[in-house]
Amino acid sequence: MNERDRLKSIILEKSYRKGTFTLTSGKTSDFYIDGKQTTLDAEGGYLCGKLLFDLINSGSDPIQAVGGMTLGADPLVTAVSVVSFLEQSPIPAFIVRKEAKGHGTGNYIEGLKNLPEGCRVALVEDVVTTGGTLLKVIERVESAGFVVGLVVTIVDRQEGGAKILEQQGYPLKSLFTREELLST
Repeated sequence: MNERDRLKSIILEKSYRKGTFTLTSGKTSDFYIDGKQTTLDAEGGYLCGKLLFDLINSGSDPIQAVGGMTLGADPLVTAVSVVSFLEQSPIPAFIVRKEAKGHGTGNYIEGLKNLPEGCRVALVEDVVTTGGTLLKVIERVESAGFVVGLVVTIVDRQEGGAKILEQQGYPLKSLFTREELLST
């Protein structure tokens, strides 16, 4: 079994649930993917980091940092950064807060000292539905002076997020679409 197939197996075992669920977007769905159950698993986290690192490096323009919105992206950005170090091509990680820090620096972005000024970044998310979270992250990252060069996810639910992001100039790359994940 290759790494992608193994990750698919872990996602289906640990993260995929059937039922009636209300998603972050407010939409109701007959299935839910709790990405953290996979990304916080040792093997699942490593595979997410490895496969996202490979996806990030498959583009022609170099990426100098990887980040995403807390809490869902936290284990992903860490995994990608650690894998990048192991692959001898280190990429620092950063995390975007939901609210500006209420003390100290008051920043939305954690890890700024590790990022070259104005660098090109990849944004990651575990699951994309409408793209709303990623649009907030893009706005905050670009407001801080960075260039969003790539947006990637573990699972694209194929519910409009990719289209909305592309219309804004940010094509979404995914390890799995809903269709690919649920196919046997």
